[in-house]
Amino acid sequence: MEKKTAYPFCAIVGQEEMKRALILNMINPMLGGVLIRGEKGTAKSTAVRALADVLPERAEVEGCRYSCDPDDDSFWCDECRESASPKKAVFRRMKVVNLPVSATEDRVVGTIDIEHAIKHGEKRFEPGILADANRNILYVDEINLLEDHLVDVLLDSAAMGINSIEREGISYTHPSRFVLVGTMNPEEGDLRPQLLDRFGLVVDIRAEDNIEQRMEVVKRRLSYEQDPEAFARLYGEEQKKLGAAIEDAKKRLKTVAYSEKALKLIAEISVSLDVDGHRADITMLKAALTNAAFRGALSVGREDIGVAAKLTLPHRMRKRPFDEAALDLRDIEKMIEKSDFYDE
Repeated sequence: MEKKTAYPFCAIVGQEEMKRALILNMINPMLGGVLIRGEKGTAKSTAVRALADVLPERAEVEGCRYSCDPDDDSFWCDECRESASPKKAVFRRMKVVNLPVSATEDRVVGTIDIEHAIKHGEKRFEPGILADANRNILYVDEINLLEDHLVDVLLDSAAMGINSIEREGISYTHPSRFVLVGTMNPEEGDLRPQLLDRFGLVVDIRAEDNIEQRMEVVKRRLSYEQDPEAFARLYGEEQKKLGAAIEDAKKRLKTVAYSEKALKLIAEISVSLDVDGHRADITMLKAALTNAAFRGALSVGREDIGVAAKLTLPHRMRKRPFDEAALDLRDIEKMIEKSDFYDE
């Protein structure tokens, strides 16, 4: 069966914050994933599935069940590390790995064959979804309906880049560096605050209320349905440019710097908004560094802190009873304007 051409990421109308949050996580998976909250029909699933097609093909070790990078032995699985034979590379695109809300823990993390280990004295591991997700996008639709302990497992793996399994005193680990994307409709229930806080970025989206943009959404969708391949070609050059920009940003990220004044401004924003814990500050700085890399800068600027604050703070603000604790972005903009931090 021939694979249907995906709707182009660059053809999505509006929803700029959602697109930026996804792009930043593609550049830097260590941001901790993105949760997209919004009503039905707001392009959440479309954006996630379209994202994988933006990037060019990348090298994988042939036959490796974890898609290890042949040029980066720092994150090889045990099999690749222990094999003395030369690593032959194959080229494939990043893929979207779906995790159904009905999945069991064994299906997610994998299982260790205890009987085989006892009889033969060697570990035999049956990979789960987290193994398939390594170096890919792990997508969980309706993540608020997933069992809390499984959400915990996903967030732990996303933060550490490793999946650890232990059964009857026998343990096994494998690389599990992925871009975690969860989507949900708030009307169907929310995540517990403890889990919500552990998502690096959160975006709330709604249908476009601009008449012209709503018309454009309909036009593009009908054009795509009529001839998906022809429609995709219209955005081919734009998709290539975005893919190249993401790849460049990945390489640049290690060299992007931040100043003490930038760090001070981030801390001041968190304190003024009464944000719980320090995870917000850490993630805000990581997101600012990543945004700077994406725009081609070598150091964090005001713009980067503004973008990072919008994506990292709304779900971390301390809520009082009967208080919606909505984030007024104008407060952040005023703080940035008044600060003594200037772009270098």
